[in-house]
Order: sequence, then structure tokens, then C-alpha cells
Amino acid sequence: MPQLFEDDRNYLLGDPELEIIGDREKLAQWRHKMKGPAFYRLGRKIIYRGSDLNAWVAANRVDPSKNA
Repeated sequence: MPQLFEDDRNYLLGDPELEIIGDREKLAQWRHKMKGPAFYRLGRKIIYRGSDLNAWVAANRVDPSKNA
């Protein structure tokens, strides 16, 4: 499966690539509810690792042909 994010890159809130999975408010809701992709909190900064984002995307993949 092609990767949506670069595994060795850090993504910060505001990076346009994060819009693929949710806007800033949605990501904040997920963090508050301890859902969504893994993240690091460094002070007030939120950082997402590309490898964590790719793992989360893969875990949430839906294959309709397997539900038949």
C-alpha cells in the first residue's frame, strides 16, 4: 500500500498534509478523547510522526470486498 505520509518526517499542527485525516479541531478532539493517531506533546507543541500516521491510516482501512 502506498504511504500517505513520509515515515521519517515530523508533522506539526498547521502542516497542510495533516488535513488529509482531519482539520485542526478534529485532531484536537481526538487527542482529548485519546483517539486518532499517536502524537507527541512537547510543551505546547503537538508533533505527529509520519510512521505513526501511516500505521493509523493502515489500521483504519476499510475493504468493502471483505464485508460481502
